[in-house]
Amino acid sequence: MADINRIKVVLAEKKKTSKWLASELKKDSATISKWCTNTAQPLLETLIEIAKVLEVDARELIVPTDIQKVMISVVS
Repeated sequence: MADINRIKVVLAEKKKTSKWLASELKKDSATISKWCTNTAQPLLETLIEIAKVLEVDARELIVPTDIQKVMISVVS
């Protein structure tokens, strides 16, 4: 499965652990681990909740699509 989310990366940037995130979301740490390794994906509602807990825009938790990468390159 391709990397779809950046949860693990954002956790590292925020100096937080997956165990901390599991506690904040009241989810099993195995579930968070699956999200961090991209073997499973959270529901959109959960992704928004993760963004709130991490104090980031939900879009930062998603790997950009090819068209988004092109748009970012053009704007930069």
